Amino acid sequence: MMKETIAALLVVGGVAVASASQRDVLARFDGGIGVIPVTGGAGTPDANGTFPNVKVNVVRGVSPAGPWRIADLKAAVDSDGGITVKGTGLLLASGNSIGQNANASVFATLICEAAQPFVQHNTASVPLDRDGNFTIVDTLNPVPTECASPVLLIRSNGSGVWFAAGIPKLTGE
Repeated sequence: MMKETIAALLVVGGVAVASASQRDVLARFDGGIGVIPVTGGAGTPDANGTFPNVKVNVVRGVSPAGPWRIADLKAAVDSDGGITVKGTGLLLASGNSIGQNANASVFATLICEAAQPFVQHNTASVPLDRDGNFTIVDTLNPVPTECASPVLLIRSNGSGVWFAAGIPKLTGE
């Protein structure tokens, strides 16, 4: 009888913990997209040598970097603002330094609004390792209270431009 009672308590406790952890998750991201700095454009250069019809890939008010790629990204944001981000292979995708990390340091920004005004919830920065890998374990500042339309950007600590974006995981586990 004692073993059955303990087993029942463990099952009930496990369900309660699982339910609480699901309730506490504000947003999850599974996979990443490297920055593509331009979303479209056509025509010929103007007198200054620029292409006036080029559309820059600004995401919720944040400008893009040059081309970067990311092999994988996983992130979870808790309702208390705690965030864990693990990225692999964040490297330059063009130019003479292609495949290198540019000695960059990065931070994460969560933006929850689908339309302006956008509030940027940021982490501290961490350096990329030689292979472009990084881990961020921090608390977002400011802490978001809800996140109906989550976008996670991985950004340059130097200029603030974005290098990669997380792919929202909008369904269950």
